[in-house]
Amino acid sequence: MPRLLLSLLALVLPLIAAPPQDVSVAGFGAKGDGRTLSTAAIQKAIDTAAANGAAVVFPPGDYVSGALFLKSGIEFRLGPGVTLHAVEDDAQYPIRPSRIGGIEMSWPVALLNVIDQSGVRITGKGTIDGHGPFWWRKFWGDDHQSGMLKDYVARGVRWAVDYDCQRIRPILIQNSTHVQVRDLTIRRSGFWTLTATYSQHITIAGLVIRANEGGQGPSTDGIDIDSSSHVLIENCDIECNDDNICLKSGRDADGLRVNRPTTNVIIRNCITRAGHGMVTIGSDMSGGVHDVEVYNIRAIGTQAGIRFKSARVRGGLVENIRFHDITMEGVPVPFEFNLDWFPAFSYPKLPESFNGKPVPAHWIAMTRPIEPPGRGIPEFRNIEISRVTATGAKRAFEVVAHPEKPIHHLTWSDIDISAEQAGVIRHAAGWTVTRFRLTTTTMPY
Repeated sequence: MPRLLLSLLALVLPLIAAPPQDVSVAGFGAKGDGRTLSTAAIQKAIDTAAANGAAVVFPPGDYVSGALFLKSGIEFRLGPGVTLHAVEDDAQYPIRPSRIGGIEMSWPVALLNVIDQSGVRITGKGTIDGHGPFWWRKFWGDDHQSGMLKDYVARGVRWAVDYDCQRIRPILIQNSTHVQVRDLTIRRSGFWTLTATYSQHITIAGLVIRANEGGQGPSTDGIDIDSSSHVLIENCDIECNDDNICLKSGRDADGLRVNRPTTNVIIRNCITRAGHGMVTIGSDMSGGVHDVEVYNIRAIGTQAGIRFKSARVRGGLVENIRFHDITMEGVPVPFEFNLDWFPAFSYPKLPESFNGKPVPAHWIAMTRPIEPPGRGIPEFRNIEISRVTATGAKRAFEVVAHPEKPIHHLTWSDIDISAEQAGVIRHAAGWTVTRFRLTTTTMPY
């Protein structure tokens, strides 16, 4: 081979093979001292890494930050010994268009944001601390009896406080594709811990979520998938103060307008602990949820196991859902299917005291009636539940649907439930049951 060609190859091959160099936040002035606000320095590192698809890395330490915006192609790596703290300052989280609780509206962004991006990885054995108590106190005060909640209940608008009390999420994925979140510990969430909205090809793996550390926060869901598709959730361990893993797709008239389902979701090999629902569909499911498989899940002390939530004004179709190989220990209600859920929240009406007064746009969206009314009745059908074992339950079933559209065509097989009571089933049709054993210790109520 000619010497000139060899010389050229010697120059070119290292350039082809060399991976992008990691970008350290320390090089831009970020301090891991637990006090210095490092938002601008970390964002500069993100922007620099985005130029060549590099990884953003942190020396061990405690970093305080406001909202950060991740860019396509980068890896955001929080290694062992690194904690990213959400700064306790609402002004550090800009308000931008989003969807909250099934309603399109403007809300503060999260601590980590993947918005309109592709190919982003959030990884590492480090920790995100959401500093939730700062925002929990806004909602219900130190005593859980005051704060904005008390004020809104007194004014007859309990249904609006969750939307008006702006609390910060640790991670938001929105309008993005091919995003991975892996191996982090996330604690003390201000609101929903990880939300994926209007996104595709999302992998969430190996997360440890302890949203309730230091108290109990309102609506500190674990993982919420909202009008998104091709999602994998696996090997997560979740403790929170609302639904542990929840599938959503919009609420009422606004959700029916958007009409975008959550579909093609796999949830597997997870543990749920304290929380309202092991795996929940709803209550925001107006756009529909379909083609979901849930398996190898262990629920320990979660309030409910398989949970469906909806209301007479939600509309939407849930179908082609498969749950199998699930163990529940000390779960009070293994099967909670409530399609008339939480009326004080689900059926908003403006009190007469607000007549003629200006109200927020999202209040108008929430109180817009469904036309015709029958369009608001949700439908759940074609659901398979198999190889489920539950011990230490209080009531096996809490099933409440609507006579116009019963929960229909469920297939049950290889179910073994030990509970104090059987519970209730109202408005079900076309259920097929094979090898179902229910052992109760008291008479039904």
